[in-house]
Amino acid sequence: MGIERRRLLSALALGGLCAGLGPRASAQGRPRDGALYLAARKNGGHYEMALFDGRARDRLAVALPGRGHSFAIDGERRRCVVFGRQPGYFAMAVDLYREREPLVLDVAPGRHFYGHGVYAPDGRRLYATENDYEAGRGVVGVYDCAAGGGYRRLGEYPTGGVGPHEAVLLPDGRTLCVANGGILTHPDYGKLQLNADTMRPSLAYLDLATGELAEQVFLDDALNRLSIRHLVVDGAGHVWFACQYTGPGTRQPPLLGRHRRGRAAELYAAPGDTQRAMRNYIGSLAYDPHSGLVAATSPVGGVTVFWDAAGGRCVGACAVFDGCGVAAAPGGGFLISSGDGRLARAAPDNGFALADPVTRGVAWDNHLRRV
Repeated sequence: MGIERRRLLSALALGGLCAGLGPRASAQGRPRDGALYLAARKNGGHYEMALFDGRARDRLAVALPGRGHSFAIDGERRRCVVFGRQPGYFAMAVDLYREREPLVLDVAPGRHFYGHGVYAPDGRRLYATENDYEAGRGVVGVYDCAAGGGYRRLGEYPTGGVGPHEAVLLPDGRTLCVANGGILTHPDYGKLQLNADTMRPSLAYLDLATGELAEQVFLDDALNRLSIRHLVVDGAGHVWFACQYTGPGTRQPPLLGRHRRGRAAELYAAPGDTQRAMRNYIGSLAYDPHSGLVAATSPVGGVTVFWDAAGGRCVGACAVFDGCGVAAAPGGGFLISSGDGRLARAAPDNGFALADPVTRGVAWDNHLRRV
């Protein structure tokens, strides 16, 4: 972990803040539609994170020591934390105004990041999903990001499961929902799954301040190999969850679900050909409040599938080679990013045909996040 920290500091020293845009990253302002996005990417031979508009025009790019994954975003204070891809030994706090240099977060001994986190509504704390890999349990690391806090690690609390991946804050501002993927890993063995027969994925609802487990929802035993990975909250405050099936390829269980507090989880399968096209893998989720739709990407299958959040009905799909990043687009629909450098819009008003494509000479990584 010391090596990873040194690599990060070297990246900052040698690569620095690239794609300089003047004394402030905000100097060009927001685009007319007001939408800016964050993503990790590979640019030539190096990794970076970028802030850009819906036409893929950079506002800011920052060098990373390795492959990034996703972000915690504090839009009000125009800052973010980018996390390294699992097993992640780096995370970096970035001021999107470029008034402060990026700040390296320390990783606690025996822990690594899973690539996701959230800020508290008041901006005083950061919560990150982490692996306590010697004990074989998931934890939420808590960091002090108040003024003068320096992102110092304050402690942690258990997630109630193994392999926590994405976490989202519910509309009440007090409850953290964590996707316990159920997959036990240890960095000595990379991403090798160590508990295939005993997996137990779950959704865990935790009190943000205390870590108290308020509610936990498990999938049926027959679906124990259905790893819950990614989450999004819809307009009604319900949690949608996306899964990756690690069992036999001959099975094609539903990969998308919705949970309403106090009830059992609901699972939704796409029509036959679309379900097969997803190849048992969803890589990212997004919710569009304008259309009331949820988008689920499958980079493995090269398809993005759209669902009505109110009724759970599959309403369409589009082919996107290696498309994984997805976020709500201004005016409705979604922006989708791909590993071959494309950024395009898909919306119900044109039958989800890809529109306004832009291609950059970069490889967009798994997640596209709207600021």
